[in-house]
Amino acid sequence: MNNTYFITGISTEVGKTVVSAVVTEALEADYWKPIQAGELDCTDLHKVKNWVTNSNTKFHESTANLNTPMSPHAAAAIDGVKLSAKSTKRPNTKNDLVIEGAGGLLVPINGQETIADLIMPTDKVIVVSRHYLGSINHTLLTIEGLKSRNLDILGIIFSGDEHPTTEAIIKKMSGVPILGRIDEEPYIDENVISEYAAILEAKIKGQKK
Repeated sequence: MNNTYFITGISTEVGKTVVSAVVTEALEADYWKPIQAGELDCTDLHKVKNWVTNSNTKFHESTANLNTPMSPHAAAAIDGVKLSAKSTKRPNTKNDLVIEGAGGLLVPINGQETIADLIMPTDKVIVVSRHYLGSINHTLLTIEGLKSRNLDILGIIFSGDEHPTTEAIIKKMSGVPILGRIDEEPYIDENVISEYAAILEAKIKGQKK
């Protein structure tokens, strides 16, 4: 049976796409981002395709490619598109699948549903956390939101420069495993992704249940 990994973040621009590429490369999994809002000339799918080099990964097109870089519910309204969890069909694959969310956990996709409604109980959720003023609160709220839905949290990956006191309190108060870190790299390319994939592979696989 294949595993599905859902990558969510504590906010937008915290490093979900880089982490998604690293996990995809580490597991030689397939990649899928259900909803892309904005940057259609250089989508997250394009970026991951450029960074992942193994021959087993298949890249699946997004269900919705929205023109405006806004919350999916608002971007969809501008485009006249109706989004729902039910209509967001997962790709059919026998491979492991990495799914990249949009923004944070409770970003709306319509008037009733959020990104959290795209996560299934069988998914292994990886939370991407990045240090900024307020990030402890955002990280713990994200973890609490996942736990309240009885979702399976695989662990946290930190993105950016290390901040020991922040990371220590997040680990202590969340009780969630820390899988590793993606440092503040000057640039991202396939070599950087491959290096992190090799570092994180054992930790990600070791957390499988």
